[in-house]
Amino acid sequence: MSTASLLTVPRGRPTVSFELYPPRTPAAAAAAWETVERLAAAAPDFFSVTYGASGSARDASRQLVQRILAETSVTPIAHLTCVDSTREELRQLVREIVDDGVRDFLALRGDPPDGRPATRPGGLSRSSQLVALIRDVERERLGGRGLSIAVAAYPAGTSHTRAQDVAALLEKQEAGADYAITQVFYDPAAYADLVAEARAAGVHLPVVAGIIPLTEPRRLTRLAALTGVPVPDDVLDLLAAAPDDEERHRVGVAATVRLAEGVIAAGAPGLHVFTFNQYRPALDVVERLRRPLAHTRPITRTTR
Repeated sequence: MSTASLLTVPRGRPTVSFELYPPRTPAAAAAAWETVERLAAAAPDFFSVTYGASGSARDASRQLVQRILAETSVTPIAHLTCVDSTREELRQLVREIVDDGVRDFLALRGDPPDGRPATRPGGLSRSSQLVALIRDVERERLGGRGLSIAVAAYPAGTSHTRAQDVAALLEKQEAGADYAITQVFYDPAAYADLVAEARAAGVHLPVVAGIIPLTEPRRLTRLAALTGVPVPDDVLDLLAAAPDDEERHRVGVAATVRLAEGVIAAGAPGLHVFTFNQYRPALDVVERLRRPLAHTRPITRTTR
């Protein structure tokens, strides 16, 4: 079953999935695979694997997706970005990934490295263009429908207005996207407001809530600098007041569960946990959530 089908066929509970980073060094590879194995044992609905525009990072992403596909029963989603590639290079890469057996993609514009221009001559500048390109390859390689394409949504922290973000989401839908996964946010109301405004504008894509475990204050602070989404002071204060690492982990997991419960109550069809290749916080959050999720009433969803 494709990841899009998981989100459009009523199942009685939200999906639960994990985002992974490809290892950057041989030494990191063993630890990364241990994370994959431990997360896979929790029977998630899918993994996604982030993507680097440089050659070595791109290869590592593809290799991890291939290994997940070959050695686990969990569906992998391959991230792709428009950065540092021509249209034909991206087209060939999509062909190769499809030929690997991958049927699920996350299409992103991406951020240019080191302040370089976002688009190469002959490249793509918008994720909607990448969605359309993947659909072209789908027709070429598979003769029609057969791929699932996710895109990003932004409840908080972009340089654009909410109206611009919603318009971009509508553009991705029209290009052929199946569903969206949000970038980081810390307030369930931000998620609910984005979805409400998107629905009013004609966006009917399921919007999966991207959740980061709130267990490591240094990582949260770094992420805030990168994304422009501030971490709530009460969360940082709670973590700072913990007397040791174990208590900090406990209160951080509890705060994450509250956030997840808030977006589930707002109707989120799924939770996508950004793991940063650390399995313990992600698994502890999911373990706390699994019992109530099993008794959640089916969520009404629409198809594309």
